[in-house]
Amino acid sequence: MENPGFGEVRSISRRHQGKVYLETTAEGGFVLSDEQRDRVCVVLVRARNPNNIGAVARAMYDLGFGQLRLVTEFDRPFEGAKAAVDASEVLGAARVCRSVAEAVEDCTLVVGTTAVGARALEQPLEPVAEAAERMTAELAGETGRVAILFGSEKTGLSNEELSHCHSLLTIPMQAHAGARHPSMNLGQAAAVCLYELVRGRELPKRSAAESAMAAGESERLAGLLREVLDEAGYMRHHPANSGSEDLRRLVLRMGGRATDGPVWMGMLRQVLWRLRGGQVSEEQRDLDAR
Repeated sequence: MENPGFGEVRSISRRHQGKVYLETTAEGGFVLSDEQRDRVCVVLVRARNPNNIGAVARAMYDLGFGQLRLVTEFDRPFEGAKAAVDASEVLGAARVCRSVAEAVEDCTLVVGTTAVGARALEQPLEPVAEAAERMTAELAGETGRVAILFGSEKTGLSNEELSHCHSLLTIPMQAHAGARHPSMNLGQAAAVCLYELVRGRELPKRSAAESAMAAGESERLAGLLREVLDEAGYMRHHPANSGSEDLRRLVLRMGGRATDGPVWMGMLRQVLWRLRGGQVSEEQRDLDAR
């Protein structure tokens, strides 16, 4: 059997509702396992059109992904999603979150999508194929969990929402005369990104010791750092580079391991305690002097 995307396919292993699903692709290629696909979260931020949400769910279902999270002030904004044929289980399991921080809390790599336009970006930007290599490498680790963020249909992701991302991806598109900037339908964009994750590629092996800090821990670290800087008076003198978004991006650029989080938190709590007038014992003072 020939597959124009992968070359010669080695095996066909399962059928479901009359559809054939491939478990292996080209010789030497790599396919995400069910367990690895379950560690990919598609996060829709402020998406309002039920049909667009349904189209994303259908793309996820067809490519074997099931973790859908919606950041919205509405309880379930996808009732009546007509484009979600066969994807009811994805929608039924979708999790509604009140903030981006909540939606990505357990993720070790957060990648935002953008059409770029005239926006000044603060994170590394990669074409979708290169970004997919980064994401699949994260999934090759035992505990890596990836979130892909998509913004609203009208405005995309805001700067504050982008500040939660380690990196950004864009889908190269043809620019047309008279168009403000090229953009893609939400469902199409999700399908392209997810396809790039499942197509065959070789991956490096990663040890459990290299597990990255989860986004929730990074957010707590940024919040504690802000408290320390505020108590020390830094924020009053340097407000331009000590805002919540700036500190969040700073912490994410550090790229700490999971084991680094408790260490940094412990050090910052000690600094904060001292700044707030904490007393030091004679024994501790002797240790500090050595």
